[in-house]
Amino acid sequence: MKRFLAILLIALFLAAMPAALADDVVLSDDASDFVLLSEAVPDAILEIRYYSTYNFVGDRIDGYEEPLALLTKEAAEALKAVSDDLVAQGYRLKIFDAYRPQMAVTHFMNWALDTDDTRMKPYFYPELEKDVLFPQGYIAEHSGHSRGSTVDLTLFDMTSEREVDMGGTFDYFGELSHPDYTGVTDEQYANRMILREAMLAHGFKPLDEEWWHFTLKDEPFPDTYFTFPVNSDSVLPAA
Repeated sequence: MKRFLAILLIALFLAAMPAALADDVVLSDDASDFVLLSEAVPDAILEIRYYSTYNFVGDRIDGYEEPLALLTKEAAEALKAVSDDLVAQGYRLKIFDAYRPQMAVTHFMNWALDTDDTRMKPYFYPELEKDVLFPQGYIAEHSGHSRGSTVDLTLFDMTSEREVDMGGTFDYFGELSHPDYTGVTDEQYANRMILREAMLAHGFKPLDEEWWHFTLKDEPFPDTYFTFPVNSDSVLPAA
């Protein structure tokens, strides 16, 4: 019964969305403007959560075939400037996610429908019931990540050789993740602002609900959602 109610709620939510939304979505499998982040920003550390099982689903996500990060050339160039800025301050960037194929977003949608699967609830959404994740916008049928110029990241302190304390974990669903949340310590808030200020200074815009999430302001594909998988073959020229 609970699963039926969750499916009904999501169906009603989708039915209430503007009809034009689906019509405006353009899908593409053309990866010619994308690059490997490890090559564009060699100082960045990769911890691709959706390739692993340590994420809010608890499984490797569809489309993540290698633990790589891909971005559009424009976003990667801007992120290189961010990295250079922060390296001079004693930090490296740590990347959790970048380009996200549409098949991964669909995987999230299908997971949201299975209200019995709450394996990762204690880690990522302890304050919420799973059936509210879609209506409240935590899960959506399309993601800006699929446009190729959005990145999820944090800071790594080169002196302590540890990830910087941001007062909350990546992909935590709740108010704690809001960049301006006042329940964190002064040091944790300051750490969030170091990352935020560096990203904004080099052309990225933040998200009000997630301290780790940034999108290139002048993204080259504002209306296109890409479908190719995350692997090296997607971006390397054919032999």
